[in-house]
Amino acid sequence: AALRAQVRAQGPRLIHWVARVPDLAHACAALAAQGIERGDILPASRQTPRGLLQWQIAVRPDGQRLFDGCLPTLIQWGQAHPSEALPDSGLALHSLHLQHPQAEALRAALKALGLSGQLQLSAGPARLSAQLHTPRGLVTVA
Repeated sequence: AALRAQVRAQGPRLIHWVARVPDLAHACAALAAQGIERGDILPASRQTPRGLLQWQIAVRPDGQRLFDGCLPTLIQWGQAHPSEALPDSGLALHSLHLQHPQAEALRAALKALGLSGQLQLSAGPARLSAQLHTPRGLVTVA
């Protein structure tokens, strides 16, 4: 409810992200060792024109975004990744910046997932921003 009220008052913004991991059970166990419950591992699938797309995703029953959305939801793709069937859009992630008052605890969690070297992290009020390469140049989404 609080997030919906913020979006109504301040407009759309980047509030969360998803990270692909090679072994979802291992990733969730690494977080659990730090006292972080990422959620239940749920199998999912959908039929596509190219065949069945399958994945596993960690979902919290309470829907909570951990570290105010700065700790990602975790996903493990099956044999095929959905991007393999998409035409080139000219968009690519350039950088992801996370800011959080508990930056060191977040850094430890991201390191346990093998994600710490792939993004920027600083201390401060909770905030996510991404820079995208686009046909029109770099664009920041915050």
